[in-house]
Amino acid sequence: MTTRRRVLTRGAAVLGAASTGLLLPQIVSAQSQGYPSRPVRLICPYAAGGSTDIISRAIAQEMSEVLGQPFIVENRVGAGPNVGSEMAARSAPDGYTMVLTASSTHGIIPALYTKLNYDPNKDFAPVVVLVAHRYVLLVKPTMNARSVKDIIQLAKAQPGKLTFASGGSGSTTHMAGEMFKQMAGVDIAHIPYKGSTPAQADLLGGHVDMMFGDIPGTLAQIKAGKMRALGVSGEKREALLPDVPTIAESGVPGYEASVWMGLAVPSGTPKEIISKLNAAALQGSKSPAFRKRMVEVGMDIVASTPEQMNQMIKVAIEQWGPVVKASGAKAD
Repeated sequence: MTTRRRVLTRGAAVLGAASTGLLLPQIVSAQSQGYPSRPVRLICPYAAGGSTDIISRAIAQEMSEVLGQPFIVENRVGAGPNVGSEMAARSAPDGYTMVLTASSTHGIIPALYTKLNYDPNKDFAPVVVLVAHRYVLLVKPTMNARSVKDIIQLAKAQPGKLTFASGGSGSTTHMAGEMFKQMAGVDIAHIPYKGSTPAQADLLGGHVDMMFGDIPGTLAQIKAGKMRALGVSGEKREALLPDVPTIAESGVPGYEASVWMGLAVPSGTPKEIISKLNAAALQGSKSPAFRKRMVEVGMDIVASTPEQMNQMIKVAIEQWGPVVKASGAKAD
C-alpha cells in the first residue's frame, strides 16, 4: 500500500469513528424521546402481599397512567432481596427494567453477605426515594419497664438475660436492635424469627422481652395494652403515637433508625430516561390514591430527586455497615 493510500485509509477510519461518536448522543436522545414505547418491568424482590409489594404496585399504577405504558410488577424472591436485585442489575440499561430498592439493600446487604453476584452500590443508578418509615420499641406488657431508661437499667443489671426478637438475622428490625445495643452499651440476646409476624406473636405471648416493630402493624395491640410502646426510632415523634417519645430523647442520644424504599435502574441507563422516570414517579406520588395507600401501610412520602437518593444511599452505607460488622451477623 502506498503512503497516500495509508493516509486516506487512516483518515477514513478516524472520520468514521468520529462520526459514530457524534451520532451516539443523538441516538440516545432519540431513544429517550420515544421512551417508553413498550411495557416496563418493575421487579419487586420481596413476597407478594407485603408493604414493599403494595408500594411497588401502587407506584406502578401511577407511573403507567403518567407515561402511557403498562408498568408490570414481578415478584422475584430469594436470599433476602438478592435474587430479584441481581436479576435487575443484569438487565439491559434501557429503562425497561426497574427494581424496588431500599436503604437496607445498600447499607446492610453489602456488609451482611460475604459473597454477592451483584454490587448494590455500583450496579444501579438511583431514580427516586418514594417513601420511608420508622419503628417503635415494644416490650411485653408484664415487663417491669415503663421507659427506654428502664430497659437500659434492666439490661445493665442482667447482661445477656433480656431478649429481643426480630424478623430475621440481618433484617432491619435486627439491625435496629443491634444499633440500640451498641449505642446504649447493653447486652441483649437476639432471637431471630422467620418474619415479623411470628416475632410479634411471641412478644404477645411473653416469650421474648422486646422487639422493634412497625407502627401500623402493632398499633391495635399497643392501644389494647397487649404490648407497651417505649420509644420510636425516628428523629421526631410519630403522629400515630404522639405520647411516645423518641428513643433519642429517652436515653440514647443520636439514635435514629429508619428505612426508605425507592426505585433504581441498571447502571448505564441514559440520564434522559432516568429523568423521565423520576418525573413520572414524583407526579404519581402526588396522587390522592397513592398517598392514601401509603398512609394505610404506615409510610411517609419522600419523593426525592436521583441526586438526593444518591446522597441517601451514602448515608445508609455509613450508618448500617458499621452496625452489621460490630454485630457479627452473617447471612452466608
